Amino acid sequence: MAGPVEGVKVVELGVWVAGPAAGGILADWGADVVKIEPPTGDPGRLFGRMLGCDLGVNPPFEMDNRSKRSVVLDLTTEAGRDTALELLSDADVFVTNVRPGALERLGLDFESVSARNPRLVYGLITGYGETGPDADRAAYDVAAFWSRAGVAHLLTRPGDTPPFQRGGMGDHSAGMTLAAAVCAALLARERTGSGQLVTTSLYRQGAYTISFDLNTYLLTGQPIAIGQRESMGNPCMNNYAAADGRRFWIVGLEADRHWPPMCRAVGRPEWADDPRFADARARAVNAVQLIAELDQIFATRPLDEWARIFAGEPDLFWSPVNALEDVVADEQFHAAGGIIDVPDGQASVAMVATPADFHGTPWAPRSAAPQLGQHTDEVLAELKARRGS
Repeated sequence: MAGPVEGVKVVELGVWVAGPAAGGILADWGADVVKIEPPTGDPGRLFGRMLGCDLGVNPPFEMDNRSKRSVVLDLTTEAGRDTALELLSDADVFVTNVRPGALERLGLDFESVSARNPRLVYGLITGYGETGPDADRAAYDVAAFWSRAGVAHLLTRPGDTPPFQRGGMGDHSAGMTLAAAVCAALLARERTGSGQLVTTSLYRQGAYTISFDLNTYLLTGQPIAIGQRESMGNPCMNNYAAADGRRFWIVGLEADRHWPPMCRAVGRPEWADDPRFADARARAVNAVQLIAELDQIFATRPLDEWARIFAGEPDLFWSPVNALEDVVADEQFHAAGGIIDVPDGQASVAMVATPADFHGTPWAPRSAAPQLGQHTDEVLAELKARRGS
């Protein structure tokens, strides 16, 4: 189970999450990923301590760095930079999220590297793009993806303060985008014989994430209103609480299709002909009253009972609002391949899988995240052998 990109040589100069995530996806898919780290290590190695994880465990770092090889190089020295360039001289892919200005100072910018290896696919993740006044501005995904791109604003109820993003949300989606772009560039190289620079940014990723809203504004000049649960225009697209306090989402996007089974499920078949609720417009006008009545009805049974009732209505779409422990306990999460066993010495550890499978060239992780510099001697020996060949 080598994966679809077995044999592809990747050099990663990644820090924190976005760059390592792109390299981690390619490593999962079978690439040989050599991770260049400074003597102090990728700062992502601090996550475990920052999160207060005991026993020396660093789950975020493990997620994005399994199946890689770690090489320590001091890129502030000429020797370190020379070794990095030698590694890149026969690599297929370079992945980095270091700021372009720093890459240029190190001599690891696209122009410098591609001059030595024209077939190289150079994958770059920036905060705000490659040009413009903020092109070299430092950015975490909370800044460029979550805050500046508008995601936080659109998830903020009127009058409330913005919610806090969970760790790495924008980084991981940007990493997946770059991995896809790298694979497309490798495909193009098969036709042209040449590598190229492929880029994405946290800012662009955030804008794409909310493109439903942003494109509506671009084409109409009008924003889509930020809904409030108590007055949602389509009460069949809303969340409710069961008697045991567990919340769930009714997903009745197609009003005419989903309203009759909703009426039957809540024991109000007469609502289908009630002039207050009979069509989508009437339900929108009377949304506050309808949602209040649904709240009272849903509060009469625990969620497990509602789940059994909902199961009798194939055209009533819904989902529980799961906590982490619910996801891990969900049979469907495991059936969908959400967990992968990562070899770790003589044992294995269960981790979250990256979200794509290949049924003709299946992949499997090969090892846990490397210790800092674990493969330095091994990789340098390979370089020496290549020089002598």
